[in-house]
Amino acid sequence: MTGNDSSGDRGTAGGSGDGGVGDRTPGVRPAGGGRVELTVPVDVNVPADVLWEVVSDLEGQSDWMLGTTVGITAGDGRSVGTELRAVTGVGPLGVADTMRVTEWTEPPAGTTGERRIVVTHTGTVIRGDGVFVVVELGPARSRFLWTELLDLPLGALGQFGWPLVRPAFRAGVAHSLRRMAEATEDRYRAGR
Repeated sequence: MTGNDSSGDRGTAGGSGDGGVGDRTPGVRPAGGGRVELTVPVDVNVPADVLWEVVSDLEGQSDWMLGTTVGITAGDGRSVGTELRAVTGVGPLGVADTMRVTEWTEPPAGTTGERRIVVTHTGTVIRGDGVFVVVELGPARSRFLWTELLDLPLGALGQFGWPLVRPAFRAGVAHSLRRMAEATEDRYRAGR
């Protein structure tokens, strides 16, 4: 696995129009105002359809997202309208993140094309959009981009605190994506 560590982070307001995911995703409001963007990529030595199978298993993210349990609360887990709840943390220190899938794009089986899921965070603390994209880089290589476009809570306090929280948040997501990539490559090499 080769982790692509280029950071698509947009630390604070003003990201609109600069090519971020929110600038080109219909229905996703660009970074700006109280919204911040964080993109974490990882390159994986598997075909795009194999990587898509892993990352589009929303409940399966519990297996590789650091300290997180994901459950489907409504819908089929594979289409627009699916609702889910992710809890990150331990016991009473866990933070619940409720989401609704607002976009699900994948090519017909056996073909190439865009693979993307957009979720809207619907909770009281975590608000904004998450965008998950798989890009084909070659016959046995692909890239997963995890983007969060978050509406910071607590007004000016949230704006002040984001630069302090962002490095740890990014490190946690990057660790999780590396873990997912390594497990996916191992399963692919083993023919599972």
